[in-house]
Amino acid sequence: MRFLNRTPNEPNYKDLSDSELVELAKEDKDAFGELYDRYVGKIYNYLFYRTGNQHDAEDLTSRVFFRAMSHIETYTERGVPFQAWLYRIAHNLMANWHRDRGRRKVVPLDEFIASGLRSESPDKHREDQEERESLLRAIRRLPEERQQLLLLKFVDNLSNAEIGLIMDRTEGAIKSLYHRTLIALRDDILMQQTLRNEGDHLNKG
Repeated sequence: MRFLNRTPNEPNYKDLSDSELVELAKEDKDAFGELYDRYVGKIYNYLFYRTGNQHDAEDLTSRVFFRAMSHIETYTERGVPFQAWLYRIAHNLMANWHRDRGRRKVVPLDEFIASGLRSESPDKHREDQEERESLLRAIRRLPEERQQLLLLKFVDNLSNAEIGLIMDRTEGAIKSLYHRTLIALRDDILMQQTLRNEGDHLNKG
């Protein structure tokens, strides 16, 4: 609605970079509105996958952007793009949310990873649900940092460089952590499968 009343002298916000919008947003609420439109979906998805429910995700998303708007005047890029700044705010709010409620972190994951871990047997479709559940259980056993990495990479589709800015690590460190995480996931799932097979064998015997 706000764009309908734009005067000829107002900038076309959609054509501006984040850095340009941030500078305008310090005095122009419409510029912040464009930043909101660009990132509200990503921040909501990030929070939804961390909380597991719509109500808390919506509440936390509102708090992220309220906090960002409240501090936009003092924000300076200094190597941390606006998007990474938003994710850091979201991460901090999530940490408080989990600490206050003592809830178990739930990180459902995109089909992308699941597809890479699936069997190529003819009965693959029948096994999909079981393998996906096994994958999610393995992910929940990972340290918080590795869960966050997988979420940013496969749910929000961010690059290693973007994730590095959010998690305050180099791109190389993120790449290394990602490979170690996939190896840990694979080893965990294989171990669980071995334990199940041994259990089935004992039950049959």
